[in-house]
Amino acid sequence: MSQVQRMSRLMAKTLRDDPADAETLSHKLLVRAGYVRRTSAGLWSWLPLGKKVLDNIARVVREEMDAIGAQEVLLPALLPKEPYEASGRWDEYGDLLFRLKDRKGGDYLLGPTHEEIFTLVVKDQCTSYKDLPVMLYQIQTKYRDEARPRSGVLRGREFLMKDSYSFDTTDEGLVESYALHRAAYQKIFARLGLDYRIVSAISGAMGGSASEEFLAPAAAGEDTFVDCPNGDYAANTEAVTFTTPPVDGAAHEAMEELDTPDTPTIETLAKFLGVPASATLKNLLVKVDGEITAVGVPGDREVDLGKLGEHLAPAVVELVTAEDFEGRPELVRGYVGPQGLKIRYIADPRVAPGTAWVTGANKADTHARSVVCGRDFEVDDYLDVVVVEEGDPCPVCGTGLKLGRAIEIGHIFQLGRKYADTFQLDVLGQQGKPVRVTMGSYGIGVSRAVAALAEQTADEQGLCWPREIAPADVHVVAAGKALQTELAVDVAEQLAAAGLRVLVDERPGVSPGVKFTDAELIGVPKILVAGRRAGDGVVELKDRRTGEREELTVAQAVARLTAEA
Repeated sequence: MSQVQRMSRLMAKTLRDDPADAETLSHKLLVRAGYVRRTSAGLWSWLPLGKKVLDNIARVVREEMDAIGAQEVLLPALLPKEPYEASGRWDEYGDLLFRLKDRKGGDYLLGPTHEEIFTLVVKDQCTSYKDLPVMLYQIQTKYRDEARPRSGVLRGREFLMKDSYSFDTTDEGLVESYALHRAAYQKIFARLGLDYRIVSAISGAMGGSASEEFLAPAAAGEDTFVDCPNGDYAANTEAVTFTTPPVDGAAHEAMEELDTPDTPTIETLAKFLGVPASATLKNLLVKVDGEITAVGVPGDREVDLGKLGEHLAPAVVELVTAEDFEGRPELVRGYVGPQGLKIRYIADPRVAPGTAWVTGANKADTHARSVVCGRDFEVDDYLDVVVVEEGDPCPVCGTGLKLGRAIEIGHIFQLGRKYADTFQLDVLGQQGKPVRVTMGSYGIGVSRAVAALAEQTADEQGLCWPREIAPADVHVVAAGKALQTELAVDVAEQLAAAGLRVLVDERPGVSPGVKFTDAELIGVPKILVAGRRAGDGVVELKDRRTGEREELTVAQAVARLTAEA
């Protein structure tokens, strides 16, 4: 038998107005409906209704992880410095890491993710190939010192996450573990009622050979992804690839320098010469771990610094400053060209061998035309680094890509042996020799999924939860005085006896209008109203999502709701 939650005793104060600092729909509604309250910047308290939703999502995640044979553990959130120093992430995380000292001066951190610690746990527990494969997971609070925590629980400094890790002795085993997690994630997000896309991603500082993100399309999303209308391709914009076949550069004229006064920008250059920006070559100077590097892209495109940083991780990428040009006469600000440069040159694949460009001549007020890649300059590294635009060709079929905003709700990696190498995670193999273990890492943002669902399912009246994760199955409303209240409580108890989770609004002195507004705002999927026909034993059943209403006797309502549960 389930418990009836009475609104008169529920700690959930609803608000009529949006919080002044709220920008996203989920932030506004979760606060207004009494699910969460802000404690400090990026820190949130989960009130009873919110905790129920959070727990329901965690339950679904647990059930599907258990179904693939993963085992739940709980590791500390307070972690020693040494493992993260060994992996390099003590420095790589930079300001994102919460660092602290104990009373003896020892260095610790609040865990942002746990690859290092899981690796050490398996090293301690698994010594033979017979102990593997193994998949471990936890649902635990993580910490990241975000510079600008925002959007409510979408981007906080403390958040609930499911992180799991697979350990195999072979690459084939890793592929199988990855596939099991991928399928489990599909089931989890389907059960949660989330609209999602699986997109290609880049591993960045995590390392590894394969990476995919699970994105929930939403206007409040901070990730941008591309989708092919033909269904051939989907990717985070940071992972979009582009290839240009080599061009025969033999037909191009010899390189020629041009007097181009006061043309330090692509716009001024294109206007001066009467050429399209796409015919020019833009060369952006950045510092990669302090070393000046040039990045070449077509003049009508922009360099995606985030994408560049992900490709070069864990190296630190930053723009050059005026001071960086001092003592470097070969670097002429506004007139840099790749020909003759003595620094590393990275180019987008659109700067293919044989292509000819108008670009800087490394002299003030001077450019050069017919500068041919492969003839007049060489590219050290090709990386997809331009900002992806709507209509860019699909790498699979060539159709123009569509851009969308989304919330990252899950990410899966084939890590390989990065952490196993760091901590020498070996087991005794079948041949009696040590075998280096290979790993996968898999994350789901549990608290973030609450916000993603709110963003996708809410309407003008408020939240509108899928039944699987709603704080109750039925919200019973007493829309009047004693008779209606008595009937509402009675039917609520009958529903609870049948195993349903029930929220009943029997608050004295609260008008029916306020109760109806709160029921819509709170978003339980079924609303049962004891109103004007309570004396006849008749109630009104409303579907929160569709708005459909139907009058039923109490017996009919109990039977209907029980059958649908």
